[in-house]
Amino acid sequence: MELFEQTAASLAADIKSKKVSAKEVTDALLARIDAHDKNIGAFTCIDAEGARAQAAEIDSRIAKGESVGALAGVPVAIKDNIHVTGMPTTCSSKIMKPFVPPYDAFVTKKMREAGAVFLGKTNLDEFAMGSSTENSALQITHNPHDFERVPGGSSGGSAAAVAAGFSPLALGSDTGGSIRAPASFCGCVGLKPTYGVVSRYGLVAFGSSLDQIGPFGRTVEDTALLLSVIAGHDPKDSTSRAEPVDGLNAPLNPSAKGLKIGLPKEYFETDGLSDEVRNSVLAAVDALKSEGAQVQEVSLPMIKYAVPTYYIVATAEASSNLARYDGVHYGSRAEGTDNIIDLFSKTREEGFGPEVKRRIMLGTYVLSAGYYDAYYLRALKVRTRIAQDFDKAFEQVDVIASPVAPDTAFKLGELINDPLAMYLSDIYTISTNLASVPGISVPCGTDSKGMPVGLQLMGRRFEDARLLSTAAAYERLSGWNGKIASL
Repeated sequence: MELFEQTAASLAADIKSKKVSAKEVTDALLARIDAHDKNIGAFTCIDAEGARAQAAEIDSRIAKGESVGALAGVPVAIKDNIHVTGMPTTCSSKIMKPFVPPYDAFVTKKMREAGAVFLGKTNLDEFAMGSSTENSALQITHNPHDFERVPGGSSGGSAAAVAAGFSPLALGSDTGGSIRAPASFCGCVGLKPTYGVVSRYGLVAFGSSLDQIGPFGRTVEDTALLLSVIAGHDPKDSTSRAEPVDGLNAPLNPSAKGLKIGLPKEYFETDGLSDEVRNSVLAAVDALKSEGAQVQEVSLPMIKYAVPTYYIVATAEASSNLARYDGVHYGSRAEGTDNIIDLFSKTREEGFGPEVKRRIMLGTYVLSAGYYDAYYLRALKVRTRIAQDFDKAFEQVDVIASPVAPDTAFKLGELINDPLAMYLSDIYTISTNLASVPGISVPCGTDSKGMPVGLQLMGRRFEDARLLSTAAAYERLSGWNGKIASL
């Protein structure tokens, strides 16, 4: 088995036991990136020198018999809206260039302490606003399984990097499905943790009450390993959970026996759900049922309002968060202006792409004096009702199963000029962010075109460990277990 084919868990074990050096692993993955990323466009920047220096340090510590962390020598790719000291953070936007943060995000600090090797930053939809990674101002990312199709978004670069064998692990951020949708489209595992489990310090904000950093891996075990490293209380993030989350550092228990699985009828009755996706998801649930899981129908009646609710709340928060990028406080500055109003206007005109402008305008509108009560306040009330629906469902079941997306990866350019259709592609994922519950995408087969299909599992708040164990139980039954794209 080639080094790029190994899982993060096996690499960590082999590096610690000196079967292979961290330098060898890093060199192998950098060589694969150099050979193939020109066709995929997963990375916005590669820090080969820094990665080799980190790997050399790990090898030196192991040679001296020193203790090393859980990710010692394991390469990781990082979405380009998460800060790493000395590495550019662009958010795939012109307005962020040339920003180089002087500090690590909480998650990258934790990974550095655990011995991870940072390969570089990955492409995304500008400021994480999109579902296809076509809204990047820097480049387009292609799906490793079919270069004519999207990798999903907004964390498409991270998912593509894992699926292509460029990195066994990656970090993404999920505001309305931006980890789970790319994981589904690219055939890897992606987890959105419960809101508050992972600190947002050092993540460039899109929608502050919705954003959550989370891990990608080729297996559930690898995903759980990365989560165990990056989770934890952070006093610099007021929304960070103070109490430890049970079970994150314990071994997975991949058994479905006695598990109660809910199938939300509303998710399977929506227009546009592909028969192939529906059949793959139901077959996955049947596999868990054959191992002793109990399956029953549940209802989430307010889900029909999830899309409009999300796009009111998210755009309102985006409008507020992006107001700081004006050429004075943050971001690049336009040249050739005579007054402050022209400076603001020209900076934003040149710096923001069309999707970001669209969402800023929508958010500003719903927050305006005449429409705040009619739209934003009402959306907050509906959000509460959606969360209550999940609470009621979880009184009956342990996890909820559903599709991740209505269909598999669509072709590049197919939906870019139809923002409403693009927004509706998130119909199955946004409710978990509104309700602050954890959700995971795990591969459950392929369609007739050979494109991956994802099974979404959702759990109770702060039961992330149980959710991972359920996903591991299905992964064991499915036999997918870390497949990567043939390049």
